[in-house]
Amino acid sequence: MKKNDSSHFEITFTHSDARALAASLVTECNFICNGNSITVSEKAESVVDLRARWNSLMRGLIASEHALSATGED
Repeated sequence: MKKNDSSHFEITFTHSDARALAASLVTECNFICNGNSITVSEKAESVVDLRARWNSLMRGLIASEHALSATGED
């Protein structure tokens, strides 16, 4: 795979407060929240862009999870 090849990923994960995490993703990516499960799908015109989207997504999820923990929601 070359850096300028289009690419995509799909990841599914579970969390006890998936709705709250899903709310934090509304402006970040395409996702489906079903019960305690969230499936995220992303595509980009290049691997570099996809990596940047992945990094932003992970930073947002980590920040949201920390916020939930701090407020005692998790």
